[in-house]
Amino acid sequence: MSTFKHSILEAALVGLEARKKGIEAQIAEVRAMLGSRPGQAATTPEATPRTRRKFSAATRRRMKEAQQRRWAKVRGESEPPAQARPEAPKAKRKLSAAGRKAIQEALRRRWEQKRAEGAKAAPARKKAVIKKAPPARAVGVG
Repeated sequence: MSTFKHSILEAALVGLEARKKGIEAQIAEVRAMLGSRPGQAATTPEATPRTRRKFSAATRRRMKEAQQRRWAKVRGESEPPAQARPEAPKAKRKLSAAGRKAIQEALRRRWEQKRAEGAKAAPARKKAVIKKAPPARAVGVG
């Protein structure tokens, strides 16, 4: 009786492998059709590798500290690990009164120059007057 089961299993295996070959042939045809379109390449899972995200050093440090806090909680530790390097706040740049005054004066001079150039160019340009023709009367109406 075991020979009977064995032969049935072998026949089933042969049939499944034949089906597998047929499916693989169909997959190859579809991939070839996808690749044959102009400007489009065939896409396969192996052909498109996943790109990794790029994180800044500060973000990686925050991620590391958060993970350390999570593991400390799992282990039952009460104190979180100390930060490796605290971030110093970036000092704000301030504009001095003299600097602000210099910028205002330069801006004022630029505007005066622009207005002077505009006054020189304005009289030279005259707007052309466009006269409209009177409306044409309808002939033979009335």
